Amino acid sequence: MDVMDAVVKVMEDEGVEVVFGVPGAAILPLYKAMSGSDQIRHYSVRHEEGGTHAADGYTRVTGKVGINIGTSGPAGTNMITGLYTCMADSIPQICITGQAPTDVLHKEAFQSVDIVEIAKPVTKWAVQVKEPGQLVWTFREAFRIAREGRPGPVLIDLPLDVQTSGLEVDFDADRGGRLHFEKPAPSPNAIRQAVEMILEAERPVLMPGGGVIGADAAEELMELAEYLQVPVSPTYMGKGTIPEDHPLFMGIVGLQTSQRYANALFLESDLVVGIGNRWAERHTGDLDVYRGGRKFVHVDIEPRQMGRVFPPDLAVVSDAKLALEAMLDTARAMTPEREPGAWVERVDELRSTLLRKTDFDNVPVKPQRAFQEMNEFFDDDAIVVTAIGLYQIFSGQFQKTYKPRHYLCCGQAGPLGWEVPACIGVKLGRPDNLVVGVVGDYSFQFLMEEIAVAVQYKIPYVLVMLNNAYMGLIRQGELKYDMNYAVDIGYEGPESEYGIDNVMVMEAMGATGRRVREPDDIQDALDWAVRTSEERRVPVLVEIMCEREVNAAMGLSIDKINEYEPILDGARETAGQVVGGVPDRD
Repeated sequence: MDVMDAVVKVMEDEGVEVVFGVPGAAILPLYKAMSGSDQIRHYSVRHEEGGTHAADGYTRVTGKVGINIGTSGPAGTNMITGLYTCMADSIPQICITGQAPTDVLHKEAFQSVDIVEIAKPVTKWAVQVKEPGQLVWTFREAFRIAREGRPGPVLIDLPLDVQTSGLEVDFDADRGGRLHFEKPAPSPNAIRQAVEMILEAERPVLMPGGGVIGADAAEELMELAEYLQVPVSPTYMGKGTIPEDHPLFMGIVGLQTSQRYANALFLESDLVVGIGNRWAERHTGDLDVYRGGRKFVHVDIEPRQMGRVFPPDLAVVSDAKLALEAMLDTARAMTPEREPGAWVERVDELRSTLLRKTDFDNVPVKPQRAFQEMNEFFDDDAIVVTAIGLYQIFSGQFQKTYKPRHYLCCGQAGPLGWEVPACIGVKLGRPDNLVVGVVGDYSFQFLMEEIAVAVQYKIPYVLVMLNNAYMGLIRQGELKYDMNYAVDIGYEGPESEYGIDNVMVMEAMGATGRRVREPDDIQDALDWAVRTSEERRVPVLVEIMCEREVNAAMGLSIDKINEYEPILDGARETAGQVVGGVPDRD
């Protein structure tokens, strides 16, 4: 068969069913070959970055490798943000670009750019195929690299003459097959030491990150936690590894997407066992405070991750699932199943007392109230998708999650607009689940054109917008500037205090929406949105008009403690030892 048909057969054999992309001249031979596939469904997006985010959402919810395709030149450069997002969050994705013919690459040909060199810093592997005979095994290797070790993205660049070579190959998917790779198993001695450290600690904590979700190891995590009765504090990217109503849920530690009781409990802990996490700076804050006198175990699949932020007391290089299985087997051999003790009781005590108010009746609506209404309305099977900004920080602080792969966020890179196309990929990956995108007004405007894609292909989901038209996160006083050039996106018109008419934008693309100004109207609007989305098979927007100058409770840098000391003194009376990640000065 033609070698490009063989490439499509490789994709099929690797399990590809959904592909996103924008056709263009330099990639049309691949599209022609793909048109003969009964297995692969292609969705034409409105922007190549949107395609990467849609494929990203599909991967996060299914665990399968996402695929995004584009032509030469700006198609590839438009994909860089999506590649970086996948690299940062360990998401396997393959982006395929067309390229000018090899004999004119050095002649500044139309839409010719060295996309391989551009993509190298944000991919696990970026490669240009120069020989048609290398196509089949280059694609096989791309899938292996994307999945192996710490997962991540790959870019394959295909010059036009390589695609149109006419080379015929004797291809049989069963004869070749997927390239095998090993998942690293832990050292038994290291596992035994880790379990010994847990048994010796008075106040240990298990801290699963996104690697536990990527390894589908949430069940093993919970078996270990329940057997040893160790509280679990997931990182923000590990949200969903433990149900948030479980007695061992300790909350999320951090400076932004965190709970007050979690920070207080963390400061009382004496051992932290991180599994598949990165110790990101928005989680740790000041490392001297974070590390304190406690010990750390770090379990990660990537050896180079060990010591990147700080050296752990014990490093265990392993696949998260294999490590957790080994820890559970070792624990069973070393000790009987444990009963809840004083440390678990302390978790329950602070979880019940260091809570924040959410039942505000203010108009415009306070974000805290919006998330209270969402938590009450959506059930455990709803999948929440969000990106970056003040609305995402409120989401991390207040939104409840009960299952893995049911809360998705572009954690480290944080590209605005991510959730709008990501919801498309999530819904295609989990068509039976309600998909809810939580978005800010400014973020929505980055990639709102992808709403038209969901309308065109009848992909229903609900967008909940917290609209303050104010770039609230940038205006929040964390940046130490008197004036930071944040845009006031209101304008003189019928909705002057809230910027563009987002409901009308939805309607212009064939979708619909409803604006909410009263907190008591939120649940009615959500009910209407869910029903309308399913009936019309389109995205539906619920736009909640929020107060403009609201601040999320976030950790303060140590050098600002004196400035905020009067606030802290009053807050300590009710909040205990810690407020938003700031330790007591004593």
